[in-house]
Amino acid sequence: MNNIDKKYEALFTPWKIGKVEIKNRIVMCPMGGTSLFGWFELGGCHFDKEAAKLFLERANNNVGLIIPGIAPLRDTFWGKWLWQKPQMFSELKEFMDEIHKTGAKLFVQLTAGMGRSWAITELVAPLHKNKFTRAVIKPIIDTSHELASPSPQPSRWAHDIICPEMTAEQIHEIIEAFAKTAKLCRDANVDGVEVHAVHEGYLLDQFAIEFFNKRTDDYGGSFENRYRFATEVVRAIKEECGNDYPVSLRYSVESKMKGFCEGAMPGEHYTEVGRNMQESEKAVKYLQEAGYDMLNADNGTYDSWYWAHPPMYMPENCNLDDVSHIKKFVDIPVVCAGRMDPQVGAKAIESGKIDAVGIARQFLVDPEWITKMIEDRLEDIKPCICCHSGCFNFSSSKGHANTQDLTDTMGLARCALNPETMQSKKYNIQPAKKLKKIAVIGGGIGGMEAAIVCAKRGHKVTLYEKTDKLGGVFIAAAAPSFKEKDRALIAWYIRELYKHPVEIKLSTEITDVKALDADEIIVATGSKAKQLTVKGADKAIEAVDFLLKKAVVGENVAVIGGGLTGCEIAYELYLQGKKPTIIEMQDDLITAKGICLANTSYLRDFFKTNKVPVHLETSLCEIADGEITVKNKDGKTLKIKADSVITSIGYNSSPIALKSKHIHVIGDAAKVGNLRSVIWGAWDICTKL
Repeated sequence: MNNIDKKYEALFTPWKIGKVEIKNRIVMCPMGGTSLFGWFELGGCHFDKEAAKLFLERANNNVGLIIPGIAPLRDTFWGKWLWQKPQMFSELKEFMDEIHKTGAKLFVQLTAGMGRSWAITELVAPLHKNKFTRAVIKPIIDTSHELASPSPQPSRWAHDIICPEMTAEQIHEIIEAFAKTAKLCRDANVDGVEVHAVHEGYLLDQFAIEFFNKRTDDYGGSFENRYRFATEVVRAIKEECGNDYPVSLRYSVESKMKGFCEGAMPGEHYTEVGRNMQESEKAVKYLQEAGYDMLNADNGTYDSWYWAHPPMYMPENCNLDDVSHIKKFVDIPVVCAGRMDPQVGAKAIESGKIDAVGIARQFLVDPEWITKMIEDRLEDIKPCICCHSGCFNFSSSKGHANTQDLTDTMGLARCALNPETMQSKKYNIQPAKKLKKIAVIGGGIGGMEAAIVCAKRGHKVTLYEKTDKLGGVFIAAAAPSFKEKDRALIAWYIRELYKHPVEIKLSTEITDVKALDADEIIVATGSKAKQLTVKGADKAIEAVDFLLKKAVVGENVAVIGGGLTGCEIAYELYLQGKKPTIIEMQDDLITAKGICLANTSYLRDFFKTNKVPVHLETSLCEIADGEITVKNKDGKTLKIKADSVITSIGYNSSPIALKSKHIHVIGDAAKVGNLRSVIWGAWDICTKL
């Protein structure tokens, strides 16, 4: 540690939560899917060895405090309470012995529930809406219990579902479960517990926020009543476990809400309908007095989800000013999370603005990132690009609940960029039984990933790229001003590739795979943009050409296609001072599955707030000089001013060879997807060659 760069020194000083000393000020924040008691397990909760492996690896790489993802006090399936499963806590105790050998500390996060924020899926929503099927599935999954909220109100995810009001009896049952489960954690040598949460619009937060809480009993109305649930929880834990047992609270400083499913942009002047700063100043004092020993803080609710789960569009350290402000009103430690830059965090700690830095998804991408920082190997840290594609891809669009696939619902906290994360049984690199000559055609992310994996396994690899640069279409994807992490990822891949004995042949186009001297051939040639067929299509600019600055655009720009790429282009145009207009045939922007609502809702809210014209259920008819003609859902044609037209209507796979016994087509060349499908697909093939 003596060689640590001075700008990070403050991160590596000890601190205390109550009487528990933490060796450094880097907190691995909780992430859904990393619970030590499993997540959304059909067989009910169990001690999760995959999560345990994840945490032990990070503990061995210098993290100070680990807070696993939410552990529901009551099983989502079958409805059994955690405290009714003592065997799990015996396994937890053995695991804690291993954690403590590393010098790290660990708090278990326990959740009261999600209420109207429960991400009910398209699969489950119809079963809940029908009284008969709701009753039939109740012994397996009690949807009414999961959705129970402080007051009847629409679900965040399915607006036609009205969440039932939680009874006082249910509240008391949850408080008792907090206390009993915390006692089992203490007896298992867990260093503390975290209460989830007066944060992010989860259940305790819904009780605390007047916008959601319309109750007239002891748990609604006045400030004291709205925060009663959260304060009774900590008092019950302290009574059961003793005043010295640390209890952290996951806390949102401000709700950043303008209304139902409508968030506030960074820097925007708006009327807060949730918890504002004035109330937060009062609330943090009240919560400290109740017994909480730490605030693990950021901002937002599910209505402004991009504050709690910042996508790449949000500024780094986006919550630091607000979290630093509320620290002035308490004497307990305050942790700040939300795209935190370690250098900025260290400076904030040194100046007394916060006590520790909370970092989450960077731990999924690179388990060794702290070690690399200590060793001054910053360039070796694989960056998180804030895509949420593997870790938290709850997705939704107009009229749809959570459209996430069931396999993703049951497998949160995986990583698009690191297949081994929470999937180490499926994805791991073993030496090849038979060493082979392998040709990789295409130097994009998929091709580079394939080459690296094959080289790690001992194969002799040659990579062919027809251009003079590595990166493929991701060079264009990383071009917008807000994609600095994407550009860092390309640089990381290139450096990583050159660390391995891979022969790299740039400016080498392969047209005949049969001529290659190789035992196995991996085709990673990507995809080509779909072409418009309307009149004047030749006047349009393809998305890639715009992103690579091969074309200059005017002031008024029509973006044809409101998928993720089209919306990101429109966002970039706005940031450049242009006037974009989006034309989209679907009934909402970004309707594809697997794109996190935190990411999509930011873009939708941004366009709404900044009055960017969006024409949904509208098709392009013609491109002319200075304007386009479109047709809306009513069949009416409109003319829209457009100095330039950019097309983003999708891609078609472009393999140079078809799959066969020794030819393996991966990435977009096989099926157009995203970085997750590209990288995981490369591992699917390359770990078996």
